[in-house]
Amino acid sequence: MDKKQVSRLTKNEIYEKDFKTSMRGYNQDEVDQFLDDIIKDYESFENRIQTLEQENERLKKETVSLSEKTRTQAPAQPTTGNTNYDILRRLSNLEKHVFGSKLYD
Repeated sequence: MDKKQVSRLTKNEIYEKDFKTSMRGYNQDEVDQFLDDIIKDYESFENRIQTLEQENERLKKETVSLSEKTRTQAPAQPTTGNTNYDILRRLSNLEKHVFGSKLYD
């Protein structure tokens, strides 16, 4: 079984399977109909697997592309560690220094 094949049987092997008949055997038409239904399921599974594999490959490529873009772009915000609280505190200290006690009288 190769890497891409999920099941042991192919739809052609199911289709070509020949059952021996016996005196008290199964109804050949019912067996054929059941095998036809199984073949349709196999085709659906194969199509779904192929679709998912293609989507998986696309997403892997997109992930690699986004990772490369992220590495090459500069950070959006400075990494100086300033927070809004730090900025407001520094502004308040500056106002006290510039205006002195006039601000609070």
